[in-house]
Amino acid sequence: MRIISACPVSLTYFRGLRGCAVCLCVGDKVIAIEGQKIWSSVDAYIVDTLVPHDPKLDAVLRANAAAGLPAIDVSPNQGKFLHLLARIQGAKRILEIGTLGGYSTIWLARALPPDGSLVTLEFEPKHAEVAAANIANAGLSAIVEIRVGPALESLAQLHREGCPPFDLIFIDADKPNNPAYLEWSLRLSRPGTIILGDNVVRGGAVTDPDNPDPRVQGVRRFIQMMADDPRLDATALQTVGSKGYDGFTLAVVKSVQ
Repeated sequence: MRIISACPVSLTYFRGLRGCAVCLCVGDKVIAIEGQKIWSSVDAYIVDTLVPHDPKLDAVLRANAAAGLPAIDVSPNQGKFLHLLARIQGAKRILEIGTLGGYSTIWLARALPPDGSLVTLEFEPKHAEVAAANIANAGLSAIVEIRVGPALESLAQLHREGCPPFDLIFIDADKPNNPAYLEWSLRLSRPGTIILGDNVVRGGAVTDPDNPDPRVQGVRRFIQMMADDPRLDATALQTVGSKGYDGFTLAVVKSVQ
């Protein structure tokens, strides 16, 4: 810990995805503590306490690392959150946009009833191959379908096929296309469908209208679309944890007309 300056408030935060610091005021002094260390420690406590050890999910992360996939899976407690949300929703049909190695796919698929189904879309054939093996190892191949290719093409194909509406849609792919993913999600929804969007805070950069990062601009348009569309009722939450500082959107479809 180190003293930075005087501060009239008791707790504040500095922006930054990995370099955030929690600033605790003691009297007229501000003590800066590295936020990431605290967040990871709390996540470890939550996972140890509330998310039972699961060898199959651990094997997914090992397989993903061995295959050289980026370590951008949801954390175990975030996976459990997705699982519980799907159960609360009573979801029978789930759409996931962005498979990676199938870690979040497995959390979501385990929430389905025996007659449920999950469609997950992945652009990279290598990622899809790793995910397919992971999903098979988890015993879920019968209810999970992986579609490989650009997600916008896969979404259009689902629509052409006249697939039944999904009960829950999880958007966790390339952020510049988030607005288009939202449009397709609405076409593939019903009143009451839950639409989740991950990684929308971008370390606080989402507040900057002039940020040149196309991922930030994609997320900003995505959030504004939710605000402007009368068919949706939405909110967003900031999160901190072992994955750093970010957040997600949560929307409920009120109408598809």
